[in-house]
Amino acid sequence: MLRGHLVKSVRLSWPLLSRTCSTSSSRCFSDQRKFRGGAEMESKEALRARLTPLQYQVTQEAGTERPFSGCYDKHYEKGMYVCIVCRQELFSSNTKYDSGCGWPAFNDVLDQGKITLHKDTSIAERIRTEVRCAKCAAHMGHVFEDGPPPTRKRYCINSASIDFIASPNADKS
Repeated sequence: MLRGHLVKSVRLSWPLLSRTCSTSSSRCFSDQRKFRGGAEMESKEALRARLTPLQYQVTQEAGTERPFSGCYDKHYEKGMYVCIVCRQELFSSNTKYDSGCGWPAFNDVLDQGKITLHKDTSIAERIRTEVRCAKCAAHMGHVFEDGPPPTRKRYCINSASIDFIASPNADKS
């Protein structure tokens, strides 16, 4: 029964997909929580108003965008990937690679303290490791142990949960 409910939930989310990524200002996770630095976070209503429906579903409800649909899957400019909710820097373009999985993939995070890892049992047949932003607890995606050397990690991250900031030194050819 639960499994059918989860599949139905994913199917309903797919029409919300958008291939465009938007930049956004500082965002947060819930009414009652605070960022680690002590700053107040926005209400769920404020987040719904600022995030796209897909961004909200992915970051606040641990949703997943359709594979190969996110704007950062085949994105290879030089720069930094930040949390769409709180703007914390999470991944560098130097660690991004094409894993063929349909989502942006990174073989390392900027700093292990910038993310938290959680056991995800939402798929009965497979236990996964969920990746969340350590600052605002936004869902980012999952990490797997099948990435390239030297880390052997594949951080499989939803485009809807991140934003890209181009490096000021990037070659504009």
